[in-house]
Amino acid sequence: MVDKGLVEVKNPSELMLAGRPLEASGSVVSCTLEGTRPVLIEVQSLASFTTFGMPRRTATGLDYNRVVLLIAVLDKRAGLDLSTYDVYVNLAGGIKANEPALDLATVVAIASSFRNKNVDPHTVVFGEVGLTGEIRAVPMPEKRIIEASKLGFKRCIIPKANKNKLPHIDGIEVIGVSQISEVLRYI
Repeated sequence: MVDKGLVEVKNPSELMLAGRPLEASGSVVSCTLEGTRPVLIEVQSLASFTTFGMPRRTATGLDYNRVVLLIAVLDKRAGLDLSTYDVYVNLAGGIKANEPALDLATVVAIASSFRNKNVDPHTVVFGEVGLTGEIRAVPMPEKRIIEASKLGFKRCIIPKANKNKLPHIDGIEVIGVSQISEVLRYI
């Protein structure tokens, strides 16, 4: 909104990613759907050591219970002991999303912060994570990848089940994963 009224936002993805830190642990770009339109968003996490007996879990923009579930999966299936870490997760820009496709990016953001290792800033991550650590397919992967490619991203990490059904998309490397242990090798 400006002094003369409303102004169209031509590309919400660009707006959501403006000003994001490119070299920071705990930050990863994902893609959610607003109706049928793909929108790239930044998933942020901070894993901070605590001496208190009950570590804090905080989620802003994502379902709290889903985040707690993903932390448990990281602990059990990927061997990341987060029992002495407060874990904070946030969707940048005040976005609220309740789509399972953000699971994989949430897991990667938490692991990135815990390990204090940056995720390649030209990578987009999406996929649903199951309780056994499996990565499940999500709807409309091609639209999501094309949106990422338009904004200059060079790599997409997605469910292997989605990758196997995709046509080749020029200009972007697509990596299919089937377990969270596989995706954590990329950070």
